[in-house]
Amino acid sequence: MNGLRLLSGPDLRGGPENFDEHRRRLGPQPAGSPALIDPLARSGLLGRGGAAFPVGVKWRSVAGRSRGGAVVLANGAEGEPLSWKDRLLLTSRPHLVLDGAFIAAGSVGSEQVVLYVGEQHGAALRALRLALAERPESQQRLASIVSAPPRYVAGEESAAVHFVQSGVATPTTVPPRPFERGVDGRPTLVQNVETLAQVALIARYGDAWFRETGSGGGTLLVSVSGAVASAGVLEVEVGSSIADVVIAAGGLSEAARAVLVGGYFGSWIDADQAWGLPLDALWLRSRGWLLGCGVLSILGSRACGVCETARVMRYLAAESSAQCGPCFFGLRALADACTRVAAGEGRRQDLDRLRRWSSEVRGRGACRHPDGAVSLLQSALQVFSREFEHHSAHAQAEVA
Repeated sequence: MNGLRLLSGPDLRGGPENFDEHRRRLGPQPAGSPALIDPLARSGLLGRGGAAFPVGVKWRSVAGRSRGGAVVLANGAEGEPLSWKDRLLLTSRPHLVLDGAFIAAGSVGSEQVVLYVGEQHGAALRALRLALAERPESQQRLASIVSAPPRYVAGEESAAVHFVQSGVATPTTVPPRPFERGVDGRPTLVQNVETLAQVALIARYGDAWFRETGSGGGTLLVSVSGAVASAGVLEVEVGSSIADVVIAAGGLSEAARAVLVGGYFGSWIDADQAWGLPLDALWLRSRGWLLGCGVLSILGSRACGVCETARVMRYLAAESSAQCGPCFFGLRALADACTRVAAGEGRRQDLDRLRRWSSEVRGRGACRHPDGAVSLLQSALQVFSREFEHHSAHAQAEVA
């Protein structure tokens, strides 16, 4: 829990680390090279943007198709409302992210780097522009900064590629995927900015150094919020327990009812079950949970899990890209039914509809947005089953 890597260095409250400070602390940027791909694969680094895809596999796929014409897209859109880690990195350690992006470009055969940052993250954009202006002119010519729209779906990798190309952030699951055919039809490496920061350190210190920490997966950034004494971003070792992270955040501010793991596309987990679980993406996935972008939100015992779930469902329904019926109409219907139950205005059939519709929507969307939303809802129906029943029974009694 105590080995800072990404967040080591000057006080995070002091603004962005400038280029001279960065080089004095970490030395010059290592050159990107195809020879780095094998050590990167051996490191076991997983993407930190949500999917936890093996980074070495993705780089090898892009490099094999590149022929010198690939694109690197550094994804800092961070549309997840409960995540702040990417903007913290960009506002405090922008050169670590830039190092990773330029190393990636040299490794996969790219002469174009796109720095894709949410337009709502003004401080991060300013810090990145200042940092890029400090870099060598050759790197400045290589890179461009694109302001991503402030939408939840804008950070999905296909949506990012589509926005850079057309100005519309539309996600899709239809092939080809970005690593095959992305920006301008070229193989495109889309990596979260935290992932690229990890790459910058692995390129300096090696894959064995990376595996020394945690359960072999290095460190990760976790956004902690809710019923904790000190909400914020923590750097923790992969495999740290949820209880360890809560303690590092100052402990609970009140008794906990549940933990939302993975953000709005994640899962509610009963608090008593959650404390011993490790923050390990592969371990959690094997049990049916997603670590996602490293979000932990603690629901206090005084809060209502049904009401909180209804609020999130309304948000996700409003964030639909409106390109298919299961998402545009299905999520709206689920959000409306969940809201009626939460308000004590639903009937028993609303609860039955939530259970049935959430299964019917899954796998039918043009992208993964509806799947993520119903995963959250289904976990809520399980963890807060008594609360959902109570809300429905109260409404039935009122009607009677």
